[in-house]
Amino acid sequence: MTDAFDLSADRLCVGTVGPVGNRLFLVQCRQGDTRLTLKIEKQQVAAMGDLLARVVKDQQRPGHLPEDQELEEPTDPDWAVGTIGVSFDEAEDRVVLVIEELVPEGAMGAIARVSITREQAAAFTIQATRLIESGRPPCPLCGSPLDPSGHECPRTNGHRPPVV
Repeated sequence: MTDAFDLSADRLCVGTVGPVGNRLFLVQCRQGDTRLTLKIEKQQVAAMGDLLARVVKDQQRPGHLPEDQELEEPTDPDWAVGTIGVSFDEAEDRVVLVIEELVPEGAMGAIARVSITREQAAAFTIQATRLIESGRPPCPLCGSPLDPSGHECPRTNGHRPPVV
């Protein structure tokens, strides 16, 4: 049986655990005592933030944004995110996220349907942008993250380090 979660979230946030360059990205949503913590890739955080920003932009201006955006302990992920869908339910005035578990081809994984307010979506977008921008700067030549210990840029065939 596939796990299915249908949450009208009281809280939605994105955060990281670990040092820059070795961060684990997590999304948490909570409804009452039910909390779901999901492992998510950095690129998925950026994409989710972009999708939510587009949905919020097309609706009336959100009200006061939630401020408590920190991950809650424990931060152990329930599962890893595979695909993410975003839509807007006009009748309920809520943004709907459909998040599927990352599983091998042909396997059935967990699915979470998370309903959030426009305010929660806007706050998530801001938080996601801050997290992405707080990471390692991209190489100006190849776009890969620059490590403090150095960067072997494929665009230079290893002959010279990129200029930061």
